[in-house]
Amino acid sequence: MAPAPDYLERILNARVYDVAIETPLDPATGLSARIHNRLYLKREDMQPVFSFKLRGAYNKMANLPAAALRRGVICASAGNHAQGVALSAQKLGTRAVIVMPATTPQIKIDAVRARGGEVVLAGESYSDAYTHALEREKRDKLTFVHPYDDPDVIAGQGTIGMEILRAHPQPIHAVFCAIGGGGLIAGVAAYIKRLRPETKIVGVETRDANAMAQSLAAGHPVTLEQVGLFADGTAVKRVGDETFRLCQQYVDEIVEVDNDAICASIKDVFEDTRSILEPSGALAVAGAKEYAQRHKLRDKNLVAVASGANMNFDRLRFVAERAELGEQREAVLAVTIPEQPGSFRKFCQLLGKRNITEFNYRYADAEKAHIFVGVTVHSHGETARLIELLERHQLPAVDLTANEMAKTHIRYMVGGHAPQARDEVIFRFTFPERPGALIDFLSRLRSDWNISLFHYRNHGADFGRVLAGMQVPPGNQANFAAFLRQLGYEYTDETANPAYRMFLG
Repeated sequence: MAPAPDYLERILNARVYDVAIETPLDPATGLSARIHNRLYLKREDMQPVFSFKLRGAYNKMANLPAAALRRGVICASAGNHAQGVALSAQKLGTRAVIVMPATTPQIKIDAVRARGGEVVLAGESYSDAYTHALEREKRDKLTFVHPYDDPDVIAGQGTIGMEILRAHPQPIHAVFCAIGGGGLIAGVAAYIKRLRPETKIVGVETRDANAMAQSLAAGHPVTLEQVGLFADGTAVKRVGDETFRLCQQYVDEIVEVDNDAICASIKDVFEDTRSILEPSGALAVAGAKEYAQRHKLRDKNLVAVASGANMNFDRLRFVAERAELGEQREAVLAVTIPEQPGSFRKFCQLLGKRNITEFNYRYADAEKAHIFVGVTVHSHGETARLIELLERHQLPAVDLTANEMAKTHIRYMVGGHAPQARDEVIFRFTFPERPGALIDFLSRLRSDWNISLFHYRNHGADFGRVLAGMQVPPGNQANFAAFLRQLGYEYTDETANPAYRMFLG
């Protein structure tokens, strides 16, 4: 067995500064005041490709033998790694073949081609692109540049840890890194733990893409069946073997956050820096906020790696809508009031001077009315107190703030019940977003079951989301289950969701 790499030596000798800059460590003054700790942002969003990824890509390629470099390199990526490899190849004067899924947005394809990369579109997913890249590697005698599970790539990312300690010689309580495949945190941890072992290294993952957390709990790398795609830069189903080994050795804790917390952190960074991070780029900031609150930290030095800023402009609409929820500054409630004179006034009086961010209502029943309402609050505790107040006055309320279907679909659909839609079942679907994707989805819905409800809204993301209702008679459940499996899309059964029951069922 080969000896484990000496990462301190590799990082100190890493060749990254031909293409990368030493990014600043900027204080996030506004956010620091709010969380009562000194939070610093390691501004990797300021790199030439707006991401840290070029560090590892260039270090790997610069260390290749001359013959291998002449033949060229290949990688599989739909995002920041692709741009890092393309820029590195341009600098080193070699060929770079970038295999991307056919579902990749055109803006990312254009960015890679602008840096001289040869784009090959293959398959519907990263896994398909990865398989194709390995086939092309052998056929064309190219060198594969792995996005994270390679010692030279890990060492390149580790130069971020070196720069953090150089810029901040005072004690640092914790450094936060987003985790996808694990290359960033593995490199940063390998360097910092050798020189300042007392500094905690905290990884941050989304709750629906937590491959490293599950792997550490299991004691070996595990493969997730599916991952959430909002933070697409870290949507990895399996972490690397070497990155897992290093995280086992050096990472102190993993923090998991949801999409709303990420959106809130994008807004936080914008307010402090006027820069807009991509979802994965803001992941470490969201983790730092969650960690500081969970451990009741005060007056500590914290560092979050702002790892990227390749944001699709259209996605900002979704971010803006969800930021207040992520910061617990908005509550979404379903309130039931009697359908009689004076009830509405009583409800408004109980809300007091709270700012109403959203209000949806339609007459549907002679005895009671369901109101979908968004209200500005200052904490989750205030939401609980408001619900208690309403219920004390015989106005039952359900907290939908964490209900994904309610926030994504129902808030745009409140319009009354459909008693004639018998035997209705409700499902949420996700699919790769690209021109024609919705039509393709619709064409796969067979006519065996009547579509009784449908909602789609383009959020500027890399995946589309649909809420669909279909009338399935009791004797057809087995056939319908088989149909769902053959459809080939990720889905969630929402038939029992209270938001559907109250407003649409």
